[in-house]
Amino acid sequence: MHVEHTGVRRIVAGLVALIFLAALTLASLWAVRPPSPLGPDAPAGEFSGARAYAHVAKIGQNVHVAGSGAADDVRAYIVRTLQDDGLDPRIQDAVGADDALGDGYTMARVRNVVAVLPGTNPTGRIFMMAHYDSVQVSYGANDDGAGVATLLETVRALKTGPAPKNDIVFVFTEAEEACLCGAEAFVHSDPLAADGGVVLNFEARGSSGPAIMFETTRENAGVVGVYGDSVPYPVATSFAVEVYRILPNDTDFSPFRDAGRFTGLNTAYIDGSAVYHSPEDRPEYMDQASLQHHGSNAFALARAFGGADLKTLSQPSASDATYFPVLRYLVRYPGWLVWPLAILALLAVLALAWLGRRRGKFGFGRLSAAFGLALVPILLAPVLAQVLWAILVAVRPGYRPMLDPWRPDWFRLAVVALVATTVLVWYALLRKRFGSWALAVGGLAWLAVLGIVLAAFAPGGSYLTALPALAGGVAGIVALVVRTGWVKLLALTLGAAVAVVILAPTVLLFFPALGLATGAAPAFFAALLGLTLILLIPRRAWWPAIGAALAFVVFLGVGLAVDSFDVRHPAPEQLMYALDTDTGQAQWVSGDDRPGSWAKQLAGGRADLKDEFPLLRDDMAAGPAQAANLPAPALTVTSDSTAGGQRTVTLNLKPQRSVRLAYLQVRDAHVISATVDGRPVPADALAGEFGVLFHNVPTDGLVVSLVLDKPGPTTFKVLDGSDGLAGLPGFIPRPAGIGVEGSHTSELVMVAKTYHL
Repeated sequence: MHVEHTGVRRIVAGLVALIFLAALTLASLWAVRPPSPLGPDAPAGEFSGARAYAHVAKIGQNVHVAGSGAADDVRAYIVRTLQDDGLDPRIQDAVGADDALGDGYTMARVRNVVAVLPGTNPTGRIFMMAHYDSVQVSYGANDDGAGVATLLETVRALKTGPAPKNDIVFVFTEAEEACLCGAEAFVHSDPLAADGGVVLNFEARGSSGPAIMFETTRENAGVVGVYGDSVPYPVATSFAVEVYRILPNDTDFSPFRDAGRFTGLNTAYIDGSAVYHSPEDRPEYMDQASLQHHGSNAFALARAFGGADLKTLSQPSASDATYFPVLRYLVRYPGWLVWPLAILALLAVLALAWLGRRRGKFGFGRLSAAFGLALVPILLAPVLAQVLWAILVAVRPGYRPMLDPWRPDWFRLAVVALVATTVLVWYALLRKRFGSWALAVGGLAWLAVLGIVLAAFAPGGSYLTALPALAGGVAGIVALVVRTGWVKLLALTLGAAVAVVILAPTVLLFFPALGLATGAAPAFFAALLGLTLILLIPRRAWWPAIGAALAFVVFLGVGLAVDSFDVRHPAPEQLMYALDTDTGQAQWVSGDDRPGSWAKQLAGGRADLKDEFPLLRDDMAAGPAQAANLPAPALTVTSDSTAGGQRTVTLNLKPQRSVRLAYLQVRDAHVISATVDGRPVPADALAGEFGVLFHNVPTDGLVVSLVLDKPGPTTFKVLDGSDGLAGLPGFIPRPAGIGVEGSHTSELVMVAKTYHL
């Protein structure tokens, strides 16, 4: 009878531990959700999501690509709003530039709105920034109407309280979507930027989710400390910074970061990516809770940096900080602790392995085998997540160009259930032969090894595996040393709790960051979390494994049932039109390698188009089109001279229709120097075949001055681009449920011509 009671008590205690960990998981996930939006009647000194949303409703009424009349309207609205709040905004009219184009140089005429909230005793400047332009097919309500609205409501709230000590410069940039040219122009030529400072950028890549502080300048400990101490809803991880430094992505933060005289933070909400750069990025798609999160933190940062000593904070700190969110708090520690903690984690797991062998829990052979076999769920779970996405794409081909489906939550739950099934089946198959302790130590050993690897190559991410391994190792040692059952269970539960609060939010944040299209990433971390829980899994693991498998089936079925394409949630497809006036031939072109059913009707073949249209690439989906009556851009010589075997020529590139961009390429001469619209092109952009892409072309034409390495006529390739395929001969309108893919080239109409001048 005593044995039976003991067994029941153990089962009950184990269930209590699992319930506690489940509750902690939910709490950890809930803590990174955005707060509920405050209404229009919120206190004047607080940021109100509802008041900010009123700005979004104005900004997101029309597509407002840089240089358009709609962009002019948005800019005028920003100026009026700032003036109503007592600021004196000005327009910076300049040319910005970027070398983002693969084989050329990108530039734009920009008109940034700049306004200063003066400080009472400035120690430096804070730059709060958002861009007001949209891409050519999008209403830009989230990207970046959310950022603009955040700044406008922040200005209003700041004006109701005491003036800040430091100057706060509000910068609303143009042509971020084209080339980051507004931000670059400000950094390059505006006097306010000359002395550097602290920059805070606010973005959105989607329509929902928490506002994540995902990027910093290097040596970030100082600015991260202000963020952690001041914002009411911190969602940030140093691993995101490490990942973003590897990715080729950029925002308006990049020119400030690269200038070397600024420190700062970059924040965006990123869930709901199906609306990204698409016509569905309209106000009604926005989750106002995300806007509230953006604004609450922005307002807190304005207050905090507004009263701080910027002489210190505007300079790089001694090192990067490691940081991550835990239950509405930002845990952080200095970078010099990364290696000690990683080494301690490895030593703790090695000590656990030694003690476990001494206590007869396993032998060296079983432990070695368990260590090797722990790779199975670590590697298999990500593979299965990618296989699942491949199956979803096969079932719903419209998912192919998408990062995430319109309603991804059920599919995300399916991935988690799939990972749980993988770990539980693995454990159930191996437990009797190798034992729970060997499998647990083998799993923790991989976390410790990964902690060392990350410390070497991505220090800001080492905490993800080093701290769970350290906690698990210490907990396991305690459980082997003590005799009291409840103390053993408590130690193991607390060790697992550390893994839960670190890895569960990581899994949640990785889903929108990389999407189900790269579901391997959250699946990988979910598998690591599962391995830290091995010693708390019931011995009869087949039952929870079966439950997880059934949950996977249910979640997948519900996901397929609730996420279907319709008029409000269309399947995205990309299409362009290209006319070569030299030959009179035209092509329908798709940027998708495998066009959808609608685009395939027009671009169902393949073609190499880069020679005729330098903005395209070779081997694209394409199909013959009827030649439209569209004029090519005119290219004329306005001055020409030869000396010393070199030719100095000034050209005027003037589109003959309303366009968004124009491109000039020099084909058979090397460009020694170039000036475009009055701005010199740097020498490193002149290597190889020179080309320049210009957005927002002046109405009287683009003036390009070149020094060429040979006299005599030169071949120039020019093209311009407008937006909108409707009305072109042979165009087939999109049917209901087929939408425009979020892209910088969707609906682009290119007209090209070759000149020999």
